[in-house]
Amino acid sequence: MANSGRRRPRFVGRGRDRARVGSADAAEPNRGGVVDLALYVNGVRQPGMKSYAALYAAARSTPGAFVWIGLHEPGEALLVEIADIFGLHPLAVEDALSAQQRPKLERYEDVTFLVVRAAGYVEHDEITATSEIINTGEVRLFVHDDFVISVRQGTVGELSSVRAELEADREQLAEGPWAVVHAIFDRVVDVYLEITASMQADVDTMESLVFQRTGEAGVEHIYQLKRELMEFKQAAVPLQRPLAVILDGRTVSLSKELRRYFRDVADHLTRVADQVNTYDDVLNTLVQARLTQVTVAQNNDMRKIAAWAAIAAVQTAIAGIYGMNFTFMPELHWRYGYPSVLTVMLLTAVVLYRYLRKAGWL
Repeated sequence: MANSGRRRPRFVGRGRDRARVGSADAAEPNRGGVVDLALYVNGVRQPGMKSYAALYAAARSTPGAFVWIGLHEPGEALLVEIADIFGLHPLAVEDALSAQQRPKLERYEDVTFLVVRAAGYVEHDEITATSEIINTGEVRLFVHDDFVISVRQGTVGELSSVRAELEADREQLAEGPWAVVHAIFDRVVDVYLEITASMQADVDTMESLVFQRTGEAGVEHIYQLKRELMEFKQAAVPLQRPLAVILDGRTVSLSKELRRYFRDVADHLTRVADQVNTYDDVLNTLVQARLTQVTVAQNNDMRKIAAWAAIAAVQTAIAGIYGMNFTFMPELHWRYGYPSVLTVMLLTAVVLYRYLRKAGWL
């Protein structure tokens, strides 16, 4: 069989599941990194513990059968060994072991390699300049008519519940490996929708803080929220392209029913993308509004400083003139000279203060 490649999935981690393997030939799959593996025939999980090669041979020789291997952060040796048995393309295996890839779909002859980025929302009481709001991970999938291999990286996301739900829906699971892909995509996008709902509250809170009289939200807080939104955007929006390729009917052959399900996922993802773009626009506006507020506040401070400087300038001028001690200044030898000058200084200060306050400078 020709070598081919596929993506790895990532979801919210609940800890690593124990591999379900058999006693006789379980030594091969029962290693760190293997979460679960099973043979499914017409949507029914088959009992027994088999090696990778035995599972693959059974899937190829049994109508309506396929193998699903679930891996979590496997080592290179394990993934290369599985790749040799299932005929995965070296480039796809290399991508599966690489970090931080964009969502994509690549075809290696009869194997499709998919990369999906899952996300998780981090609960928090308030947004600070260092708040972590979004966690992301990756799921890489190798899809063939006879098998699906899911490789999850990181702590975000879990696939055990996806497998359990599919095993409970035998009719759906009987659709084969692409039913598994749909279930993973559906779970990831559903979490995206939950994140957009949670981030709506964050954006609304930030907006109210920006326009409060106290101006509690600093530019750094808005920027941190925007950074987290960009991380989420980079995970969610690029997934539209692989979904479009799956639905175009030329690259992947799907049943009519599965196509409907993938179309529903694509519709939900479009809603997510629209919401993310809206939040991005709002945060850009909030940054500009906050900067404008800071500029206005600085201008007000400068006006106050200038007003007090004007009041002080009059007093300084009078004191400076009398500080020259000229002999023929009329008030120098007058009994009430100094009290009169002090009175004039006080009156000018009061008049200037009232005038500047009325003008809004103080």
